[in-house]
Amino acid sequence: MSTLTLTPRPRVTDRLATLPVIIIGAGPVGLAAAAHLADRGIAFTVLEAASGPAAAVQRWGHTRLFSAWREVVDPVARHLLEATGWTMPAAGRAPSGRELIDDYLRPLAALPRIAAHVRYGARVTGVARQGMDRTRSADRENTPFLVRTTEGEILGRAVLDASGTYDTPNSLLSTGLPAIDDARISHALPDVLGRERERFAGQHTVVVGAGHSAANTLISLVRLQRDAPGTRVTWLIRNAGAVRVSSSVDDELIGRAQLGARVDRYVETGAVEKIDSFEIGRVEALPHGIRLFGSRSGDPAEVTADIVVNATGFRPDLAPLREIRTDLDAVVEAPRLLAPLIDPNVHSCGTVEPHGFRELTHPEHGFFLVGMKSYGRAPTFLLATGYEQVRSITAWLAGDLASASRVELTLPATGVCSTDAGGCC
Repeated sequence: MSTLTLTPRPRVTDRLATLPVIIIGAGPVGLAAAAHLADRGIAFTVLEAASGPAAAVQRWGHTRLFSAWREVVDPVARHLLEATGWTMPAAGRAPSGRELIDDYLRPLAALPRIAAHVRYGARVTGVARQGMDRTRSADRENTPFLVRTTEGEILGRAVLDASGTYDTPNSLLSTGLPAIDDARISHALPDVLGRERERFAGQHTVVVGAGHSAANTLISLVRLQRDAPGTRVTWLIRNAGAVRVSSSVDDELIGRAQLGARVDRYVETGAVEKIDSFEIGRVEALPHGIRLFGSRSGDPAEVTADIVVNATGFRPDLAPLREIRTDLDAVVEAPRLLAPLIDPNVHSCGTVEPHGFRELTHPEHGFFLVGMKSYGRAPTFLLATGYEQVRSITAWLAGDLASASRVELTLPATGVCSTDAGGCC
């Protein structure tokens, strides 16, 4: 008996066959899923909360990715685009987030084979089986999914949740519990040199986090510091060293290695004050700033700033999935079979094996988390990995088990990394 014989096959009853595959989110991975489904002639509907594609990428669009164009364009999406005369930008150059949207994602979303099936302004608030909560089992696999949105409800034969994690950042507190809500606490990757320049100029900013979103913000703040007297930059990290942001001679993603090297240099020259081993226990709003209370190497410590940038990473919003039977790892909140491959205590991007539908399978037949959301709280995601995920899942949905079970991706050797920006990868 072969592995393919043992592989669970998709349910396509007469009732389900008339329904589309529902994709939640029109970001890079959601649109790649749409491209793969369109290429295989499988009906689909994309539900996007924003008014256009790639809303999260738009928010950090001023940031340059550390992966080149050849690593951030899905192969099937490229094929569909090139059939219309589209030409990929210089393969070896790394785009900014805005360039990724303008030169790739927006044209992809506008393809007639995709555009006709995208619903914008449709925020998903819940997913279930039609007429069933999660406790009911009889004929569950043959029952359509029901996806509730702010615009109404839609039925589907399968669901791919590619909604990402950018809207649900981790807490500043070392416990992970919520901190205060204050306008002077910024989301990761603020546009320091652009639309938010006046907010940061001449201020003392504390950047909290040890990943590449923190590194990008630190670099921007140092550039601002040169033109805006009085601008101070402090980098606060929980551990003794920021291993994921440090440069590595083994990193084949050159842009990422250079990012770490620049931050190291700014710390050495004093442009950035680095405070390590700081565990934040409480955040207090002051009349003219934010104070972080905690401990450093076991001793009480505090830091006061005008602005705090929370670059501590992200976590998935699982509330809309309460009635879906998910099987998530207790530590990283990723699918249980995927979690050991991406645990940040063990792995960097370079040691994460390419994976597909099998590792992403849940007890809920036909439901998948894909893209950044599939990684839960792990900060090791690359766009190329997400594209391989949806390629495999789409092949499985088409009944092409041989293709679904193959690995069709070779990742670059990466040394150390972190993509807790939900992008920049």
